[in-house]
Amino acid sequence: MTTIQSSSLLFSSFSSSSASDIPRDIRAAASKSRASHLSVLKLPSGNLVHEPSRKNGFQTINSGEMKPLIRTNMRNDEANCNSKVVEELYAIMEAVADRSEMHKNIGVQRDNWNRLLLNSVNGMTFTAATMAGLASLSGGGATLLALKLSSTLLYTAATGILMVMNKIQPSQLAEEQRNAARLFKNLHQQIKTVVAVGSPSLNDVNAAMDKVLALDKAYPLPLLGTMLEKFPKTVEPAVWWPREVRSEHEKVGGGVERNGWSEKLEEEMREVVGVLKRKDAAEYVRLSKLVLKVNKILAICGPLFTGIAAMGSAMVGSSPWNGSWAVVLGVVFGALATVVNTLEHGGQVGMVFEMYRSTAGYFQLMEETIESTLKEKEVGERENGELFEVKVALQLGRSLPGLQNLATTHSPSSSTEFASKLF
Repeated sequence: MTTIQSSSLLFSSFSSSSASDIPRDIRAAASKSRASHLSVLKLPSGNLVHEPSRKNGFQTINSGEMKPLIRTNMRNDEANCNSKVVEELYAIMEAVADRSEMHKNIGVQRDNWNRLLLNSVNGMTFTAATMAGLASLSGGGATLLALKLSSTLLYTAATGILMVMNKIQPSQLAEEQRNAARLFKNLHQQIKTVVAVGSPSLNDVNAAMDKVLALDKAYPLPLLGTMLEKFPKTVEPAVWWPREVRSEHEKVGGGVERNGWSEKLEEEMREVVGVLKRKDAAEYVRLSKLVLKVNKILAICGPLFTGIAAMGSAMVGSSPWNGSWAVVLGVVFGALATVVNTLEHGGQVGMVFEMYRSTAGYFQLMEETIESTLKEKEVGERENGELFEVKVALQLGRSLPGLQNLATTHSPSSSTEFASKLF
């Protein structure tokens, strides 16, 4: 502006002066300077009224109307928030995939523990029983002492290993890790589906985090301090889901009529829950208790038999055990210990207990899922009823007519039919 004003003043002074008083070359220079300075003031093409302008966060239209720019900013914030949620879900997916692989590898390792330790203990027990028998046939002296000591040491070592095996139950540990690997893999697929199909929100992130932490608590990796009790006083179904379930269903507007639900379908789901509680879950809790009792008896008998066999082998050839009783204790109880150990660890009784307990937990999860869905007051907030019915039928291994028949014809007093066809 200063340059333009000075040019204007200069031009005015030149104009006010007489043309004859000013030399020709000076007048030409002044005209050229004015033209060059005015060239800076090029105006945009078109009418200024039609050009939009922004002022105080509003956009001015040709008619003078002020259009707010807040909607654009809100859309950008929503996009940024959605991008952040997706990134968090992908981070959770990576952690879940890593945990699944960890549990899978550790499950294979603990299954190897069960087989290797069982073979080692049975081999030690068989060798100790053979040495006890040979000691009774030896004439005495150094041969008798060597056989006795070797048999006693083998029985003692087998007793210690059995006490550790019966405490940690390697077959049950392996089953826990297999279940955890499967459940983490299932959770990974659920999160993947939410990202691919749905519109993920912060609730989805929190729900996924809760599920990961619940699985970590239900199936811990370490043995020391956090290992699950292998001989609990009370048998309860396994729980690997958050007890306070977050609502994961996207709210649907009230315009959707009943959202696939009807009073008949709600009553059908209530009947299914009743059958699950009375028959399936109760039956598998009963089986878990039975298997736990058998496992306790075998866990006590194994080390007890090897301990008695160790004392018998130590008494071979000693007064007043010069007779056959010491040999009987050293050989017969060694054989009994081998049978008991094979039944307990070769038969994987601990794994069977964990399998029954997890199956009872599976049915309890179904009960809680159906009940929480039915408790949602607004029908529009629930998952679609027809889709939910299909999921329940598939989880129970039934067809839709079979599920409806179960709910309509089941009599609590007379029917012996279970809800599930899978287990």
